[in-house]
Amino acid sequence: MAIARTPSEKWIEQGLLALAEGGPDAVRVEVLAKALGVTKGGFYGYFADRNALLEAMLDTWERHSTDDVLDRVERDGGDPRTKIQRAGALTLSAEILPVDLAIRDWARRDPAVAQRLRRVDNTRMQLLREMIATFCDDPAEVEARSLLAFCLRIGEQLLAADHPDRTRAQVRAAAADIILKR
Repeated sequence: MAIARTPSEKWIEQGLLALAEGGPDAVRVEVLAKALGVTKGGFYGYFADRNALLEAMLDTWERHSTDDVLDRVERDGGDPRTKIQRAGALTLSAEILPVDLAIRDWARRDPAVAQRLRRVDNTRMQLLREMIATFCDDPAEVEARSLLAFCLRIGEQLLAADHPDRTRAQVRAAAADIILKR
């Protein structure tokens, strides 16, 4: 009888969870194997080493953060403002956000990860520019609104401030209205 192997996607998924929880140092083959309930021997059927897993994890994050989001935004349609909001919600979903924040931290110490993060962020910014340009004619204002929209989605996760007499959701909605000229 053949022994079922743990698919490479499971190793990557578990690696991304470990990355989100503890950064790149938390991504250890032995720890992942234990979390998956398997031996580490199966790992080497898919990956030459830990660095190969880390690359596969970054590939997966990049695909989910850009290609998958862009495909979904286009498939679901809507006006540019709706597309911006959908892209923001998908890009920083409960699945992607913790990994995204861990990669941002990792990129501060690793130039190769920083380069990949720059590519992902540039893709995200380009979508914002294209959508905002449909209702804003001034290129400088398009760039500023794109930056503000992106910073709002990323920075909000790191902000611990209270908003007197308002909820975070109310303030976020008001900021989105300003950025999206509603």
